[in-house]
Amino acid sequence: MSNETLNLRPIQPQDDAAVAALIRTVMPEFGADGPGFAIHDAEVAAMSAAYASPRHAYFVVERAGRVVGGGGIAPLQGGDPGVCELRKMYFLPEARGQGAGERLLRQCLAFAREAGFQRCYLETLSAMKQAQKLYQRLGFERLSAPLGNTGHFGCNHFYALDLTKPAP
Repeated sequence: MSNETLNLRPIQPQDDAAVAALIRTVMPEFGADGPGFAIHDAEVAAMSAAYASPRHAYFVVERAGRVVGGGGIAPLQGGDPGVCELRKMYFLPEARGQGAGERLLRQCLAFAREAGFQRCYLETLSAMKQAQKLYQRLGFERLSAPLGNTGHFGCNHFYALDLTKPAP
């Protein structure tokens, strides 16, 4: 583990290859590499372009100029226009357990509030236990069924957060 600072910033086009590699490295670690998972989304290859639209944002976490994590916000596909989705939030093992996930999630939620969303939705897997603890700690509540039409039928845990309430 490095003592170097983890920096959080908006994605840039030169980050696209590193972010795609991050997603393609982390998802299989949790068994999320088959059909119905975000690893197969077309946007993975060009994340900076995919998040360049209004009400979209993707942030990277870097250490010493190397991308070690990322996550973003976008309108929920097939959902209410007041609902956004937390998308593709992943970290390499070397960046976990250092508070970067909470920092990134808080940044994403602040953006979502600024963009006028009232609710934030996310999909995850039972294997991603640490992430679920973070979501719950920040006020996300478990849902019994998915929202919208993300195409991620491989996910089995669904959460939502009321963005009109103050952040914990």
